[in-house]
Amino acid sequence: MTAPIRAVLFDLDGTLLDTAPDLVSALNAVRVEQGRDPLPFELARTQVSHGSSGLIRLGFPDLAGDPLEALRLRLLDVYSLNLAVGTRLFEGCRQVLDYLAERDMPWGIVTNKPAFLTQPLLATLKLEQQAACVVSGDTLPQRKPHPAPLQLAASQLAIAPAHCLYVGDAERDVQSARAAGMPVLVARYGYLGPQDDPDSWQPDGHIDSPLQILDYLQGRFGG
Repeated sequence: MTAPIRAVLFDLDGTLLDTAPDLVSALNAVRVEQGRDPLPFELARTQVSHGSSGLIRLGFPDLAGDPLEALRLRLLDVYSLNLAVGTRLFEGCRQVLDYLAERDMPWGIVTNKPAFLTQPLLATLKLEQQAACVVSGDTLPQRKPHPAPLQLAASQLAIAPAHCLYVGDAERDVQSARAAGMPVLVARYGYLGPQDDPDSWQPDGHIDSPLQILDYLQGRFGG
């Protein structure tokens, strides 16, 4: 660690929240509407971090253009009505958030998920008031892997990026953090697929449990 960490920023899907149960359910509902069989959960789970676009391409690989976009919007409609049926904090995240609260260390969220989904989801799970900042995918014209969303979050916290730790589970998270001058950990417990090679992304470390964030903050991180 080259600078003391004074805040922690999280990606949402696949890092802070396990949203796969509800997103995969929405995808499969759309597939059934279109006369197709549901996809296996573990297959679809690996695409959740890539949002509605990644999920709908997986669900309908033979479609493109306007027909695929119409189904993507239908996916969002279905999902928006069932945001928090099966969605939960990943095991260990509550302990991390409690640790930060006990030390008056702010935490926030930087996600590519649009605000019309992010805000009600956080409100339902009673996380909205706990987060010191929330930057959604449409808060700015730029989205990750652009550094602007992370830079905005750091600015809202009034903490320099070098003193903010970002935790995410996709290559775009590492790219965004690197460009913003922010240390970054990759959550291997998230939605990595067989095609992903997190070692090649060159993060500051990998974690297999959210609790390992505490090891990093306490200076005894070996991951």
